[in-house]
Amino acid sequence: MHLFSRHKTQMVDAADALPGREQTMRVPERHDVLGTPIAPPFPDGLEQAVFGMGCFWGAERVFWKAPGVYTTAAGYAGGYTPNPSYEEVCTAKTGHTEVVLVVFDPKQTSYEAILKLFWENHDPTQGMRQGNDVGTQYRSAIYTTTDAQRETAESSRRVFQRELTGGGYDEITTEIAPLEHFYYAEDYHQQYLAKNPNGYCGLGGTGVSCPVGIGAAAQAAS
Repeated sequence: MHLFSRHKTQMVDAADALPGREQTMRVPERHDVLGTPIAPPFPDGLEQAVFGMGCFWGAERVFWKAPGVYTTAAGYAGGYTPNPSYEEVCTAKTGHTEVVLVVFDPKQTSYEAILKLFWENHDPTQGMRQGNDVGTQYRSAIYTTTDAQRETAESSRRVFQRELTGGGYDEITTEIAPLEHFYYAEDYHQQYLAKNPNGYCGLGGTGVSCPVGIGAAAQAAS
């Protein structure tokens, strides 16, 4: 996942972003592990969430293994370039970060439980990098699809910050913003580590546990 020769840690201005294209990325009809569609329409009653936590190969695997998850997909979000290619994202001239779309059944799991996986499976204090992967495309991000998700995400950030501070970590740098666009990544990125079990995975958590549920909400409000 190192396709650049220098550190690209400065966000591009919208006026300087690559133009992209109108054509959407062609993706497989079915999830290679779950057997479910990875693109809409999805069944009624499901919720969608989008997370950036470094290289999307390992991040997607975290979520497809989780109970209550209907499907996942690798993609790009948070930038300006429409329907970018991976090579374009790697130039740091699209503004996008690598993300995972998580479609889950709220009757079988919760957004809080999904957030717990997000916080605990990467280091959200590293700014424009994740481990050895350096650049704007590896920044930590939560892109919300409802006001309730935004409130829950912000609450969980406050709670987890207290835990991280107690563990000697710096301030969380995770971007939390409404999702504007999710662009699917190329076919070969989808469920990459299922197709390539020995493939690269740069994820590494902090070892700090993230509280969830009513107790965590009360702690955040205090």
